[in-house]
Amino acid sequence: MPKLWNETIDAHRAAVRTAVLDATAAMVAEHGLASVTMSRIAQDSGIGRATLYKYFPDVESILRAWHERQIGHHLQHLIEVRDRSSDAGERLEAVLRAFALMTHDTSSHHASGLAAVLHRDPQVVQAHSQLHTLIEDLLADGARQGSVRSDVAPGELASYCLHALAAAGHLPSRAAVHRLVTVTLAGVHPAAASEPDAAPDPDAPAHPRHHVGDRNGPGSQPHE
Repeated sequence: MPKLWNETIDAHRAAVRTAVLDATAAMVAEHGLASVTMSRIAQDSGIGRATLYKYFPDVESILRAWHERQIGHHLQHLIEVRDRSSDAGERLEAVLRAFALMTHDTSSHHASGLAAVLHRDPQVVQAHSQLHTLIEDLLADGARQGSVRSDVAPGELASYCLHALAAAGHLPSRAAVHRLVTVTLAGVHPAAASEPDAAPDPDAPAHPRHHVGDRNGPGSQPHE
């Protein structure tokens, strides 16, 4: 086939796919997951049912494709936010705020029951790993520049941040989200680091305590 024809076909397929995913996302957001059917997707996207089935075999495959697109957009947005500053502390704060706001703004999808389907998707696992790496690298940069505590490994701090900010999806307002981010950032600040040897090491071997007067312990009196 001529190159121009191939490009036209590819553009048409991309347009059909976009129309299907956009219609599905709007339907879920407005009416919930239970409202999504192949017939209604075909109607709302302006595509015949026969054509729709050529692209997607069922509703779940459409939801997964939409979620994959969302994941890509979200990760790309976080990367763009990260690259707006050269200061490690500013980059970390900007990315954490952007992630928390996205979590808050997309909470309706979770409420609709969509998460029950999508969280089985390997794409979610891969995206979480990429997100964790992104945050971990920012924390490591901050630790090197002195804006992040260095007494805890960056990987552990990244897990802390992601778990803490997951609560943004349940908060009532964006103002509350910003407060959550501020509290989370306080936990990774150098000032939050404990003094050396102030906290017990849970992996250290336990030593029995001896009290004055204990048999054979310090301060005990020998028996006749």
